[in-house]
This record gives sequence, structure tokens and C-alpha cells, in this order.
Amino acid sequence: MSGDPMVNITRAADLTIVGANGGGWVAATGATAPDSPLTQPVSPWEPLGAISDDGLVYGFDEDSQEFTPWGLTSPFRTQITKSVRTFQLTLWETTRVAVQSIMYRIPAGDLSPDGTSGLTSFAETASPQPDRRAWWFVVIDGSNARGFYVPQGEVSDRSDVTFKQDEMSGYEITVTAYPDAAGNTVYHSDIVPATPAPTGS
Repeated sequence: MSGDPMVNITRAADLTIVGANGGGWVAATGATAPDSPLTQPVSPWEPLGAISDDGLVYGFDEDSQEFTPWGLTSPFRTQITKSVRTFQLTLWETTRVAVQSIMYRIPAGDLSPDGTSGLTSFAETASPQPDRRAWWFVVIDGSNARGFYVPQGEVSDRSDVTFKQDEMSGYEITVTAYPDAAGNTVYHSDIVPATPAPTGS
């Protein structure tokens, strides 16, 4: 092995990402992605507030079909038949208007408290309509950061909500990313250490 092994170890550590911090924002579809994962998003983006220490889970759900020629025992082609991207997180600020809006699929304007009583009243429908929105998720590790822009996403799964003395109530949601007009589901914007381009042998 050539070179200083400690330099190699340090370099390897520089190239890792720990989800030490991060956040999530939501906006109406059509909202432009923020310029950088290290820049605080502004209107029309609404923050989702505190997220549980489980962080953000970026999910891959894929199926494939293998084609094996007659007389062979291994496939010579694989066709992807399903490719879905999801984001899962638990929102702790359950009284935030933006959070209630996405959890219950209700426009934020319908969640304004009554001017006299201060009560916020709404009803959950048995026949919910599609509720696609734009999403922006950020994972931060020191000066490194990763941003995920989902131009067309929808809450596709919601967990039970527990109200308990020794447990924080939260909304655990899964957001499924749908293709936009260009056929893309997730746009990545990363600030990571630069690495040299691979060279041919």
C-alpha cells in the first residue's frame, strides 16, 4: 500500500455523512427549490418544525423482472418494473398549522381559529382527495449538507398517534414522490467534499 494510511483514514472520514441535524419544509406544487441546503427557505416554503430524533428515512421501493434464457441458470437481463422514492419522518410540532394541514389533508386557511372562542374546528372526510405538494428535506453534518427537492409529493401513509404522559406525541408520515413534468421524482442538491474524478487505467 502506498501513501500515508492516516491520510487515507482521514479522507475516508471526510466523505461520510451523519444525519446530525436537518429539517423539512412544504409548499404548494410549483414552488421553486431553495438555492442551497445550507440556506434557510423563505415563503412560500413553510417549516415542518421539530422532527423526532429518528431523523429522516429516504426509502427505495423497487421491483424487477429477470429474464433467463432457455438452457441457462442465470439471467442475462433485468428489467426494473417499479421504482418508488419515499421520505419518512415524525413531526413533533403537532399544533403547527402547516403540520396539521398535511396530516389531515386540509388547506391551511381552513385551520384558522375562531376569532371569539379561539377554537380551531375541522372535520376529517371519509373520502379524502389527492393532496400533492412540494417538499424540501435537508440533512446536515457540519459543513456538509444534502438537500432533497420533491416537486410532486403526497403523504401516502400515516401512523397511529399516541397521547401518553411519558411519550412525545408526533405525526409519523411517509411522503411518496411522484414524477413531475420532466419525469423526475427527487432532485438532489448536495454540499459535500470535492473528490477527484476517476481516471482511466
